[in-house]
Amino acid sequence: MAMSSSSIAAHLKAGLVALPGVLLRLPLYVVRLLVGLVRAAIGRGRPEPHAVARARIVLCMLFFACAYVAIAGRLAMLASVPEGTIARRGLAADAVASARPDILDRNGLVLATDVKSASLYGEPRRLIDVDEAVEALTAILPDLNVDELRDRLSSKRGFVWLKRDITPQQQREIHALGLPGIGFMTENRRVYPGGTLGAHVLGSTNIDNQGIAGIEKWIDTRGLADLHLAGFASDRQQEPVELALDLRVQHVLRDELFNAKEKFKAIAAAGTVVDVRTGEIIAMASLPDFDANDPARSLDPKNLNRLTTGVFEMGSTFKALTFAMALDSGKFTLNSTLDARGALQFGRFRIHDYHAENRVLTLPEVFIYSSNIGTARMALALGVDAHKAFLKKMGQLDRLRTELPESAAPIVPKHWGELNTATIAFGHGLAVAPIQVLMAEDALVNGGWLIPPTFLKRTPEEVAKVAVRVIKPETSVKMRYLMRLNAVKGSGKKANTPGYFVGGKTGTAEKVVNGRYSKTKLLTSFISAFPMDDPQYLVLVMLDEPKAVEGTYGYATAGWNAAPTTANIIQRVAPMLGIMPRPDLPSPESILTSSAKVAQAQ
Repeated sequence: MAMSSSSIAAHLKAGLVALPGVLLRLPLYVVRLLVGLVRAAIGRGRPEPHAVARARIVLCMLFFACAYVAIAGRLAMLASVPEGTIARRGLAADAVASARPDILDRNGLVLATDVKSASLYGEPRRLIDVDEAVEALTAILPDLNVDELRDRLSSKRGFVWLKRDITPQQQREIHALGLPGIGFMTENRRVYPGGTLGAHVLGSTNIDNQGIAGIEKWIDTRGLADLHLAGFASDRQQEPVELALDLRVQHVLRDELFNAKEKFKAIAAAGTVVDVRTGEIIAMASLPDFDANDPARSLDPKNLNRLTTGVFEMGSTFKALTFAMALDSGKFTLNSTLDARGALQFGRFRIHDYHAENRVLTLPEVFIYSSNIGTARMALALGVDAHKAFLKKMGQLDRLRTELPESAAPIVPKHWGELNTATIAFGHGLAVAPIQVLMAEDALVNGGWLIPPTFLKRTPEEVAKVAVRVIKPETSVKMRYLMRLNAVKGSGKKANTPGYFVGGKTGTAEKVVNGRYSKTKLLTSFISAFPMDDPQYLVLVMLDEPKAVEGTYGYATAGWNAAPTTANIIQRVAPMLGIMPRPDLPSPESILTSSAKVAQAQ
């Protein structure tokens, strides 16, 4: 019997009402169907062989049907996209992946950041007239090679780079040409607002915004490069990297090193400021340097970071380690005496003093007169094995690793005998990276803790995990006394900055030229700490081949150039670091007496 129109309408209405529920339950039906097929395929519920085989065939058919549908959909999408767009999408993804986190100084000032810049590309298959395109582009970009540009645009490739990083004005002019097959891509480009400030620490990136040196390379080794390759990095704002550098102190350090390099006609200069309590590098500069925005100049050997990638015989600054070893052993005290009446003879080699006193010296006198003879006698009294073990413990015989990938291994004698111990005791015969000596001298004044230097901010809890005691606290007190005494009465008097209780040790090393020590080519250095009654910062200044100038009375030694440069730096940076000058400074002996009172109270 035929259904009336009202019945049909009622059935349709009922069907429409039930449709949402059916659609909602459809996934459940599909899942039940698949589960049933799987159970049947593995033989559960239906042990008949023909039923199992039929279920397996149905599953295979479903799998291949889904695969073919996915492939067909992808082909349809590719067919609908204009030629060259897919290539542009892939390259655009690479550009997004090369986004990098900002690098900040300890106060939040930007040291490195990404900016967007346009790059020019071509799609040769879409070009109408290659010669017209070449002529028009070279008129706006005259630095393009005409032959190379023509070869690229004449190729059968779907995509070619023409020029990376063009200016907005160039982009507008090229866009106005309306050339088909010529386009722009927005990429990330690294910029360094400070230019030369901290360039050796920050490092640089390549054209694809990948780190190739310094902290930039360290960032990539910490996982950023892997994220890019995996496609998980994006163009979103990433967590910034906070360095221990203080941009203000960095500026002062570089400025004073530049002035000293010019004044004393040195071929190079380097220096650093470090927090003795945490090992944080507050500032580091090495001249000649380069603008981080022009990374090609960083490849010039003259622009290397002398503090981490260069190794040098550090001269008398190394004597401080010998004194610490002698005092820490208990075989020597501040009241000990050493015979410096004549040169030490080792076969055809003679060890003598630069300014010979030719008398028996007390241990403090050996330090302030920088006696090679007295220092060598202390090291020899302890023996070769003890000397090597102490330097090993102080981190002087192994490569020092920091966040900077660039580091140099020390040059250690292959056969270490008494003559080696005698000369290494006063800073000749062992070449190390200056930052290594800085780490060891840090331990001499901070209470005896060897703390690996870092370019990142470090908390007290992190310091406690990496610090290792290498000398007794009382040895550190005695070393602070000797260093302050040297700034008052010894070779470091020109570093005695009024109001800041500075102490330190000079070093003047003869450079090796053609296998022999040169009497005219010197490396001078001064390592100082302040304030010596409660050391907070260590300063290293190095000058490579300084000359005698007006006012130095023919001398080119560290006391006449590196020491006064250190004084200039401390006077300018101390207030920035929260250390104010004091009108009345105590005597060097107060370091010993105050420490003795503290020990008794404890």
